[in-house]
Amino acid sequence: MTANVSTDVPSDATVTGEALRAARAARVEELIAAMTLEEKLAQLYGLWAGASADGAEVAPHQHDMDEPPGLDELIPYGLGQLTRPFGTVPVDPALGALSLMRTQERIVAGGRFGIPAMAHDECLAGFAAWGATTYPVPLAWGASFDPGLVRTMAAAIGGDMRSVGVHQGLAPVLDVVRDARWGRVEETIGEDPYLVGTIATAYVRGLESTGLVATLKHFAGYSASRAGRNLAPVSMGFRERADVILLPFEMAVRESGARSVMHAYTDTDGIPGAADEQSLTGLLRDTWGFEGTVVADYFGIAFLKSLHGVAADWGQAAAIALTAGVDVELPTVKTFGQPLRDAVAAGELTQAPVDRALRRVLTQKAQLGLLDPDWSPLPPALAGADLDAPHRLRDTVNLDTATHRSISRRLAERSV
Repeated sequence: MTANVSTDVPSDATVTGEALRAARAARVEELIAAMTLEEKLAQLYGLWAGASADGAEVAPHQHDMDEPPGLDELIPYGLGQLTRPFGTVPVDPALGALSLMRTQERIVAGGRFGIPAMAHDECLAGFAAWGATTYPVPLAWGASFDPGLVRTMAAAIGGDMRSVGVHQGLAPVLDVVRDARWGRVEETIGEDPYLVGTIATAYVRGLESTGLVATLKHFAGYSASRAGRNLAPVSMGFRERADVILLPFEMAVRESGARSVMHAYTDTDGIPGAADEQSLTGLLRDTWGFEGTVVADYFGIAFLKSLHGVAADWGQAAAIALTAGVDVELPTVKTFGQPLRDAVAAGELTQAPVDRALRRVLTQKAQLGLLDPDWSPLPPALAGADLDAPHRLRDTVNLDTATHRSISRRLAERSV
């Protein structure tokens, strides 16, 4: 049941421009004032409903974490994010879109304010969904020296994702790589900071042009980990970090319109990425002017306790990350739930950083139209379909068109 909050966000059909932004901002402030602490925190974490403990890991130390609460347990308070509804296990795109739509209906109906979740998925070398076109890896983007074609590819990827109900893509990777031992080299655009920044900016512009939220990652230094080991510390001086590692991120933030940034797992000079207030707030926001959301790399906030050892418990890990500038815990709730509630109740943290993160999250949802009174969970790909006959939906959504394959082939040829 929707709570009685007086400010409605008018649709784009009735008001545009500054008036629309003002109405959405007012809606956000009214929601913040009306929400309980539990409802606020619920907007700051995701749920990985599709992940199974029986399957292979898709994130480091995935199975070291406790099983998260179920959807039914969470939705009375609302939910901020749905994690990888298409990229966790193979699912027919049309049936996946239907499942996502029904989950959104449950979330909207279950909370007091009727706020949908943001759905995110991977999209580095194409939408990570069953049957979607596979594009060349980012190393090939850099080798193509063709930002226009990369932008065209990203727009095709974003269009597919939006068509089935996804709101955010976890790409591109802006890590500058110079050590071939690092295990994610193929995910990077190359070794030259300016090339990485130029190509990544083109990708972001293409993805964001479809309405999808692009996510810059991994901020910052992940590819420079000691001896090329995953999650290892970074041994790098200030000048090299500024000239090599940070330059592509600054280019993308200032020039691309990216609306999200993901922190890195690694630590630099003993400060983990999720705890680095100087970078996540001082540099990213205060200096570069970034206004979007900062999301956690999967389990990165919990790693402050379990790997980095800078937090004594889950609540302290949550408080450190939130204070530093991390707004959303992904992939699923671990520290931003009961541990963070307990930390606030114990006076270890005020509600000010909670409200700060919540404002950013709700503002982004407002920009996506998720707070509009005419929002519908029906994704464009299912418009006009018989939703009461799921067996007829199979194979009706094509994410691997001839046009998409042509873009992929052209990019591969350009990279050669």
